[in-house]
Amino acid sequence: MMDLGYNTLLVATGAGLLGIAAGVTGAFLYLRKRSLVSDAISHATLPGVALAFIFMVALGGEGRNLVGLLGGAALSSLAGLAVVQWLTRRTRLGEDAAIGAVLSVFFGFGIVLLTVIQTLGAGRQAGLETFLLGSTAGMLRADAIVIAVGGALTLLACLLLRRPMTMVSFDAEYAATQGLVPARVDMGMMALALAVTTIGLKIVGLILIVALLILPAVAARFWTERAEVVALLAGVMGGLAGASGAVLSALAPDLPTGPIIVLVAAALFTLSLVFAPERGVLAGAIAYMRFRRQVHMRQGLLALAHGHRVHESYSRRLLGRAGLIRADGVVTDQGRRLAAWAARDERRWSYLRSRPEGAALAARYDGLTPIEDLVTPDQLRALDDAIASDGAGPQARGRVPEGRS
Repeated sequence: MMDLGYNTLLVATGAGLLGIAAGVTGAFLYLRKRSLVSDAISHATLPGVALAFIFMVALGGEGRNLVGLLGGAALSSLAGLAVVQWLTRRTRLGEDAAIGAVLSVFFGFGIVLLTVIQTLGAGRQAGLETFLLGSTAGMLRADAIVIAVGGALTLLACLLLRRPMTMVSFDAEYAATQGLVPARVDMGMMALALAVTTIGLKIVGLILIVALLILPAVAARFWTERAEVVALLAGVMGGLAGASGAVLSALAPDLPTGPIIVLVAAALFTLSLVFAPERGVLAGAIAYMRFRRQVHMRQGLLALAHGHRVHESYSRRLLGRAGLIRADGVVTDQGRRLAAWAARDERRWSYLRSRPEGAALAARYDGLTPIEDLVTPDQLRALDDAIASDGAGPQARGRVPEGRS
């Protein structure tokens, strides 16, 4: 990366800090189920950028000062957020309808203003369109410093507000009993989303910044159940997407920065979707195959216990591979022992499910879990004695034979 030059290193650092802040902020928005609010915020920035440009030109300036443009974007997006909040609270519109109305109207107004800007003078609006999809080409060192500092400050604010945001995300009523005001915490989240959106306009663009707020958070959610770890992983993924996307854009100047950053984030999301150890698609497929194997093995053993031949081909293959039946279908000694155990376990469950006093334990019956995994040896002996005393026949006691599947 050092070979790419100081400016590229600065841009990559700024994009990385922006990605970390976007990932952490997006994690709390996702947990609070407010992710799409960032869509309204981002689209509402366009009129502010255009109006700030017009205002600076009217004052005799060139109109391309990044701080001025981002300030206009922040004011415009704040107005859009206020309109969404007002429509949600004072009308019968749902939040999704209010978001759709605001983002479309504000974005349309911004496009009209960009058209007006074209009449102000040839070339004066050059570079303003980069706020739509983002670009680091021609970015000044001062611009990169502004973005890097803004990303760092936003990340610091996320760290300071992480505890109240976590509490409100999971249980707003409980948070209120602890002295927090959920409405204020929500506004804090929205302010952080607004800050990330405004800072990221130059690099990612207002259309794609939403992806940087959502994709890392959703990807991180596949890996853990803990809120603080979700936020941490989302920050790492967002930072990786921002920095690597900026570097790739520098290596291929003809490629736009924003879409590359989003594609890197999408790649991280895809990897999480497929390979996450518990919630991923691959883990789900493995769990399904394991469950299917257990069901067929159990049913095959019960069939053998009742003296029936196993006709289902998959069950026959499983029993054969485990050495429980021979190729001609004859049961082996080990198969008889395991079949007897399976029948005994099923009788125990059936008896327990028929008794009111066993309702709590019977509620955990899934047809696969052995009852001896859920009770103590003394409880198991008492259950066998109860079955025998009720005339259900002699019950063999003891642990499961070695090789139980």
